[in-house]
Amino acid sequence: MAHGQAQDTAGVAAELAPQELRVLVAVAENGGFSAAAGTLGLTQSAVSHSVRGSEAKLGAVLFDRGRSGARPTPAGERAVAHARRILRLYEVLAAEVRAAAAPAGALAGPLRIAAFRSAALHLLPPALERLTARHPGIRPEVRVVRELGAGTAGEVAAGRADLGIATLGGSADVPAGLLSGVLVEEPYALVHPAGHPDPKALPLLDWDENCGSYTREWWRGQDWIPRATVTAEDDGMVLTMVERGLGMAIMPALSLAGAPDTVQITDLGPERPTRSVGYVTTREQAGTLAVQALIRELRAQRRPSGS
Repeated sequence: MAHGQAQDTAGVAAELAPQELRVLVAVAENGGFSAAAGTLGLTQSAVSHSVRGSEAKLGAVLFDRGRSGARPTPAGERAVAHARRILRLYEVLAAEVRAAAAPAGALAGPLRIAAFRSAALHLLPPALERLTARHPGIRPEVRVVRELGAGTAGEVAAGRADLGIATLGGSADVPAGLLSGVLVEEPYALVHPAGHPDPKALPLLDWDENCGSYTREWWRGQDWIPRATVTAEDDGMVLTMVERGLGMAIMPALSLAGAPDTVQITDLGPERPTRSVGYVTTREQAGTLAVQALIRELRAQRRPSGS
């Protein structure tokens, strides 16, 4: 019995209050105790005391302190991610209770979304238009995130987004603990200046986010595809360079939505590569009404042209 009581006491001691969570997030996002204090309207000593208390409760050093400020340790990164997600659930709790009490049950409040560029331009807007027509109180906050490194899924894991639009099945797995679902399979196509007599002879234009491991096998089997001659910042820049006759590119359907008449899109045949585009969210956010409503609208989207 005494052993069980000690375990219960330790569990209670490790609990952090909402204000302690806010302090951890503020220190991480502001890069130091003094800046965090200014953001929170506290003294620097109060922030320092709160962080030391959180470290004592959790049994780990959460920040490396130095003259240039404070940076989260690996344990601190994990703590801050959980803190963001917990604080977000407090906001969702209030929003959903108010919605349940309202006569029409309308949802309200911010809905944080991370998406890569072409998804933010072409996949999200129709879904958000329908979502906000049904729930005018929802305020979408969309951040464009490059699909490099942690990408949009990393924004969700870190608690900075409720839902991410991500490329699935690529070289980077969805972080453990997140839920995902495919929304669309989009084909790749050859895009080149309209009317060019031999587009395959043109230099290849590419960008870092293009073509993950899911299409590498196809690329390796195409001896006509040269190594990238020009690497651009993003797919929009690549399309502009193709339009100006500077080369050809192999691009997915979302990147080609709204392509000008001055470029020609050529099907790559039945063995063409495709990429999966889907949503990523946390287990807790997957149960919230706003995220569920957005996923329904995204699933109702029409497939990209040519799929």
